[in-house]
Amino acid sequence: MSQVIRTELFPGVNLTAVHTGKFKSNYFGAALVTGLSRDTAAENALLPWVLRRGSAGCPDMQTVSSRLDKLYGGAIEPSVTKKGEMQCLCFSASFLDDAYAPEGEQLLEPALSLLSELLLHPRTEDGIFCREYVEGERANLIDRIRAQKNDKRQYSMMRLGQEMCRYEAFGIDKYGDEASAAAITPDSLWKRYQTLLTTAQVELFYCGSAEPERVQQAFKTAFADLPVNPDREQPECELRITAPEQPNFVEEALDVGQGKLAMGLRTDGIGVWDEEYPALMLLNAVFGGTSMSKLFMNVREKLSLCYFASSTLEKFKGLMLVSSGIEFEKFEQARDEILTQLDACRRGEISDEELEGARRIVCTALHTLTDSQGRMSDYWLGQAAAGITETPEQLARRLERVTKEQVVAVAGRMHLDTIYFLKGKEAAQ
Repeated sequence: MSQVIRTELFPGVNLTAVHTGKFKSNYFGAALVTGLSRDTAAENALLPWVLRRGSAGCPDMQTVSSRLDKLYGGAIEPSVTKKGEMQCLCFSASFLDDAYAPEGEQLLEPALSLLSELLLHPRTEDGIFCREYVEGERANLIDRIRAQKNDKRQYSMMRLGQEMCRYEAFGIDKYGDEASAAAITPDSLWKRYQTLLTTAQVELFYCGSAEPERVQQAFKTAFADLPVNPDREQPECELRITAPEQPNFVEEALDVGQGKLAMGLRTDGIGVWDEEYPALMLLNAVFGGTSMSKLFMNVREKLSLCYFASSTLEKFKGLMLVSSGIEFEKFEQARDEILTQLDACRRGEISDEELEGARRIVCTALHTLTDSQGRMSDYWLGQAAAGITETPEQLARRLERVTKEQVVAVAGRMHLDTIYFLKGKEAAQ
């Protein structure tokens, strides 16, 4: 049985600790959470990779790797995620649990020390970031931005978000844009780093078997050098209620052999904070979120209009997004049938088998979330960034109580905002 304890270590610096003996590893993370902005997104996205290159005590990747080897091959990895309109600059770390150390060593404290050293005491050159590291990782960031176009399914969803929310922070890519990335210098990145250390919300995470008091003290010691600021940023999401009277239509032509149809719906302001959120989760599962959904069973299997068809929720932004792969000439048929299936949900044409099957799948996913330390870390980072303390088990219990009538009521509040169609260059001629 796990125990979740959330503690404010310092003003604006919080620790979510999951105490469990289920795993053979200690898993912990550190994230700087800040609002998405076109002016700073690229600099923010570059930071974790530059910081990972070396610290004052471990000035290059070789010495960092040597420290990790002494900790039985632990790992520390950078990443950038987007939670609604919040950009999260993350380090995740995994090390052998003390209970399994061959010599009975305590690994939590030295592992945390290395993580905090990378985050808080980077290698510098003339008082700013090392030029070689910035230039190398800047090139990698530009490659990362460009590479998003290679996965056309993900690219179409990214473009849908950009077009649907072009005047909202959600429309900003988590990596920023190529022009902004190319303009980053060691000096500008250092100034951004100093600002973030002082103003960003700091979310720390732990999952392992160590005693709560020891974990809290270890994190307090490791991150004691964080600047003190009682007014750290508390990012918020803009939840737009209304969609346009006529959906926006955006068409793009690339060298692709399969069309990508993406559709964005506003949830009438329903987000993860709301009482109706479990009903929205269940609607998504019935409509397109599972292999038993209406989109999968009807649009894909029965009518063969799509190679794939599914829906997902952006729970921190109040959006339901549909993704499908189609033949170019089947655009209108696929679009109309996807909307027909949503209309069926609005009319209450949901069988008991559909409803209960969807409920079981979603609840099972929530319960099995605790089988993965990485998934737990991502879940609790999202909850922390949104200011929510609801556990997966508590959310599952709310889902169990959702009625068909509540699902139908939520379906009636969905409004189509934007349609994005990626077609081939030949089809465009």
